[in-house]
Amino acid sequence: MTGITRSITGSIQYTSKQSHRLDAERGRESFRLDVHRDGSRVLAAHCEIDDAPAVVRDVNLRLDAGNRPQECFVRIAVGGQFRGSGWFAFNANEAQCESTTTVEGRVSQRFPLQAPLLAFGNHAIINDAYAMSLYDLTQGPGKQTFFMLLSSPDHRGATGPMIFPVQLAIEYVGEEDIEVIAGRFRARHFRILDVGMPEEHPDYDLWVTADEHYILLRAAVTGYMQTAYELSSYTVVEH
Repeated sequence: MTGITRSITGSIQYTSKQSHRLDAERGRESFRLDVHRDGSRVLAAHCEIDDAPAVVRDVNLRLDAGNRPQECFVRIAVGGQFRGSGWFAFNANEAQCESTTTVEGRVSQRFPLQAPLLAFGNHAIINDAYAMSLYDLTQGPGKQTFFMLLSSPDHRGATGPMIFPVQLAIEYVGEEDIEVIAGRFRARHFRILDVGMPEEHPDYDLWVTADEHYILLRAAVTGYMQTAYELSSYTVVEH
C-alpha cells in the first residue's frame, strides 16, 4: 500500500497582459501535490519564465499535517546558466538555509523564529496559491496580515536562494464559479497586498480551488508586471 492517499498534478500557463504582447505566452509551470497518509503534503513544481533573462526553477516543499513548512529545496537557473541551489529547514525556533550560489558563494543562514513558521514562499505560482490557506475563512471576507519567509526578495525569484523575511496582507474577496483552460471550478478569490519587499510588489489576485488543496486556477498581477496565470491541465488520482 502506498504512503500517498491522493496526488494532484497539473500545469499552469503564464501569459502577458502588456498591450504590445497581449496574451502572448511567457512561461509555464508543471506541479504535483502529494497528500500522505500521516496528513503531510509534498508540493513540487518546475517553473519556466521566458522573459529575458530567462528563469528556470525547480522546487520541492514538505509540509506537516498541521500545514506548517518543514523543509524545502530550491534550484534556479538565470539566463540559461546555473544561479544557485539551496535547502531550507524549519523548526519551532529557527529557519535554516544551506545554499551555493554563483554570486554569494557558499551560504549558511540561521534565522530565529518567535513561533513555528506558517508559510514559505519559493516563487512557484502553485505555492503562492497554496499560501492562501493561511487565511482564516471563518472570519469571512476581509484582510489578514501574516509573516513568512521567502527564498528570494526578487519578484521573479531569480536571486539566491537565501532566507528573506516579509510581512504581507491577504484579502479574501469571496467565492465564485470560474472557467479556465482546465475546466469549470468553484473558486475562492484572494488578493495579496502590501508585500514587504525591497521593490514594491503590485497587487496580486488569485483564484484557487474552493477546497483544502488551494490549487491555482487563475491569477493576475497588476502594475508594471501585467502578467496572468491560468490552470491548463488538472488530474486527481486517489491511491
